[in-house]
Amino acid sequence: QVQLVESGGGLVQAGGSLRLSCVASGRTFSNYGMGWFRQAPGKEREFVAAVSWSGASTYYSDFVKGRFTISRDNAENTVYLQMNSLKPEDTAVYYCAATQKSGTYYFRTTTSYDYWGQGTQVTVSS
Repeated sequence: QVQLVESGGGLVQAGGSLRLSCVASGRTFSNYGMGWFRQAPGKEREFVAAVSWSGASTYYSDFVKGRFTISRDNAENTVYLQMNSLKPEDTAVYYCAATQKSGTYYFRTTTSYDYWGQGTQVTVSS
């Protein structure tokens, strides 16, 4: 089992920044690729970003590329999502997730992930 706990969400004005953190406990963190997803009310959960187990490879959805940065610190069992230039359409609950699969297809697919956090709310006002 891997337990994931997100933090760092909140209310921010458009153009502002937030940094989300996700701390993992349980099994060896560095064995897992990590992803961030988000879900807005009435919408399906969608892929935001992912990072490979080593941190060497990162993946982004088109709508956050250039604004968000995913990173991880295996010594601290933590994955981060730095979000800059936030837009009202970024408003959602953000979830981190862990997977033992790797590769572009698997990282972008919700069903590839074995463990999920409880989510943290991000609200961007216009």
